[in-house]
Amino acid sequence: MAEFWDWAVDAYSREGVAPACLRLQDDHAQNVPLLLWGAWASLHGVRIDAALAARAVGMSRVWADEVIVPLRRVRQRLKAALHDGDEAGRLALRERVKAVELDAEKTLMLQLEALVSAGSVIPRECRATAVGEGLIALYREWSGGDDAEVLSELTQALTKG
Repeated sequence: MAEFWDWAVDAYSREGVAPACLRLQDDHAQNVPLLLWGAWASLHGVRIDAALAARAVGMSRVWADEVIVPLRRVRQRLKAALHDGDEAGRLALRERVKAVELDAEKTLMLQLEALVSAGSVIPRECRATAVGEGLIALYREWSGGDDAEVLSELTQALTKG
């Protein structure tokens, strides 16, 4: 049941994916695990319609607000010294927080993976196009509106080759 996680780890390492994801996260307050799930689900034949987008966003928002974002804030805060001489302990703690943050994202992603059974099927020849449509649906459900340019960058990076 970790097919999505394995795919996401591989996809994130592809050229252009990480920068697009970080731009969506940092500049547009988007949820990267959610967007990667949308791409993965679309490529695996699941249409991200409004109802499925709403379910996925609802699940993701709780995890983001209550767990992932607070962990990220702690990790980011631990980048800089809290007082003189705290570097060794602080940086070791930061690495542990980073690991817990990643584990929280993985937990969310495993829950999102289970949602694919709720979606309708996309014909194989339409799946690459459906990635962009799914990302737009999720972006809109998450925050209203969309940024076509950066979503297009992510779609292209995820579907090339």
